[in-house]
Amino acid sequence: MILSIESSCDDSSLALTKINNYELVFHEKISQEIAHSSYGGVVPELAARLHTSALPKILEKAAAHLKDAKAIAVTNEPGLSVSLLEGVTMAKALSIALNVPILPINHLKGHIYSLFIEREERLPLGVLLVSGGHTQILHAKNYDDIRILASTLDDSFGESFDKTAKMLSLGYPGGAVIEEYAKKGEKRFGFTIPMQRSKNIAFSYSGLKNQVRLAIQKLRGNISQQDMCDIAASFQDAAISHVLKQCEKIFKQNIFTEFAIVGGAGANQTLREKMRILCEHYGIKLHLPPLEFCSDNAAMIGRAGIEAYKLKRFVSPHEIKINPKSSSNQLYRSK
Repeated sequence: MILSIESSCDDSSLALTKINNYELVFHEKISQEIAHSSYGGVVPELAARLHTSALPKILEKAAAHLKDAKAIAVTNEPGLSVSLLEGVTMAKALSIALNVPILPINHLKGHIYSLFIEREERLPLGVLLVSGGHTQILHAKNYDDIRILASTLDDSFGESFDKTAKMLSLGYPGGAVIEEYAKKGEKRFGFTIPMQRSKNIAFSYSGLKNQVRLAIQKLRGNISQQDMCDIAASFQDAAISHVLKQCEKIFKQNIFTEFAIVGGAGANQTLREKMRILCEHYGIKLHLPPLEFCSDNAAMIGRAGIEAYKLKRFVSPHEIKINPKSSSNQLYRSK
């Protein structure tokens, strides 16, 4: 089995996955959302302390299976440096104790492999990655050949939800709460869709975020519950429409017959349904990971770890390094 560890941000998670048939034998995650919610975002030092407490607790539950581990897959890039360090430190200790090698795993590749938990890899395909500070359209050909077709110029899709929620004093994380408020709202604010007239294939959310800020300011502190729902609905509609329009530019090029959405923000049900309709229009098969594996988790790291294991991407405890700010050009090949 592969023992996998994920601690790139504010989720502590471990998993055990069988190498021969991809069966997920053990998986557990402890979220830190409540601890960070009052701050309106993730506090790195607090995240690190909570990982220090949570990871050993989860490991204790998996202890009976550790003797069967052939390697340890651990997220080492990108992410918060203090959070990555907690997972990598545990991987080093376990590597020495169990006398097994380490498999360094890129967190964003892990999200792609969330599509293949407990099943065979199915590549190539197009991927919309909406995770944390990343919004990208990728051409995933194989484990080593993932090419960027589009990326964000400023804020990401997920960040724009978090920042909108913060401006409305709705707490952190913003994705789920904005989606819930949007269900009760009307799209009366008419926010413009970013980059409507641009021929470039890219994403930009800073302008939309500013539209939300100005709308809140105009209400001069007299914002009602319905106003908040209407702002959420108007914002979400523009944010998702922007994603769809950029994806459609690529769909028109007839590159893909199969496409997927991965990443924590990919749990948005409106995004999923509208993308399903768009893919159906272009004759593209849409793949979606189960909701439980959209956010950060060790199961996806373990699944990516199996591919790394097959490719013999082993390192020793002394060789592994964390790379918190690894750029897209380092993660993938350029288009």
